Amino acid sequence: MLVSPEQSHDEFAVTHLDTKCVYHRNHVFVNPHRKSISSLVPTDPAVEAFHKTLPHYAPTPLRSLPELAGELGVAHVFVKDESARFGLPSFKILGASWAIYRTVCEKTGLPPDVSMVDAGDAAKRHSLVLITCSCGNWGRAVARMATYLGIRAIVFVPNGVSDASRTKMSDEGAEVIAVNGSYDDSIEAAVRRGDDAGALLVFDTSWEGFETVPKWVVEGYCTMLSEADHQVYQSCRRTPSTCVVPVGVGSVAQAVIAHYTAKDPNIHNITVESEAAPCLLESLHHDRSIPLETGQTILPPLNCGTLSMLAWPVLKDGVYASIAVSDVEAHQNLQYLNSNGINAGPCGGATLAAARRLHESSLIGQGPDGVLVLFSTEGMRGYDDPLEKCSVR
Repeated sequence: MLVSPEQSHDEFAVTHLDTKCVYHRNHVFVNPHRKSISSLVPTDPAVEAFHKTLPHYAPTPLRSLPELAGELGVAHVFVKDESARFGLPSFKILGASWAIYRTVCEKTGLPPDVSMVDAGDAAKRHSLVLITCSCGNWGRAVARMATYLGIRAIVFVPNGVSDASRTKMSDEGAEVIAVNGSYDDSIEAAVRRGDDAGALLVFDTSWEGFETVPKWVVEGYCTMLSEADHQVYQSCRRTPSTCVVPVGVGSVAQAVIAHYTAKDPNIHNITVESEAAPCLLESLHHDRSIPLETGQTILPPLNCGTLSMLAWPVLKDGVYASIAVSDVEAHQNLQYLNSNGINAGPCGGATLAAARRLHESSLIGQGPDGVLVLFSTEGMRGYDDPLEKCSVR
């Protein structure tokens, strides 16, 4: 296990947004609320069929790491590498494309099986504009889908988003508007803009009254899971026993847990968050969704202080253990993945950091017969080396 200066004290602090109360938490929390989920809907095959109609569709690779499997005491470790999905460095185009397609069809009165050309023609006739907020990859995905449809996209970003990330969204064709505040503040700004004529709000999070689009986003992510199922079985003739997935607002974790729990209620679904925004871990402690103050992190996609309303009940019932990791852990484990030929960004490093903490806590399902799948949800991107910050202190 890699050891960092931040791991000498195995606690970290979280601050509740509403009460300003501060709590000290351990990095690993086994979920006491886990129970059988009886209302899960099987993956809709129409979603994957839709994705296969988009330009340059191809399954992303599943990477095997036999040396790491030996270290962690399991039969197999696989990394689902989402660093080049439709030419974008993230899985998010899967959820964005399906949700936007379904939203456009609903808004224009088209059935949900028309071609992208017909959907784009209808969107242009109705002068539709996609409105969202993002820390990077979601905004790029929404902008790409706007390009496919031939319409505009406006992306609100919190002021902590780097110039490089803003430029990449602009390069995809989006109008990028910076908000002086947090991710949650950028959501509020986007919602206000949603009052404009022709505006279509497309978020990967949900709240009361905004539930249909995020539901479609979660459905869209299931293509990644169907691919992974096929690839794991082709590789070892087994099914996953433990999955590790990052949590920002929780939508992709919702998809993972719903998908795999429907297949096997005994699977260990593990979530990983940044210490800067562990809203799921803290919510599990209190048995209710808790909004948190967020900090600075090299994990912007995970720097979200409030869980999606739709995701929370699924996560509460289905998560086996919730893990928070430091920037240093994510950075060091990213380097391990990169050295093994996997183009992982910090969120991918976070999943491996969580897996190593799982091993230390003896929480990996099925022990030496286990099949561990890590979802590396982004490719490599620039960030400030957290080890250099440690050396300055």
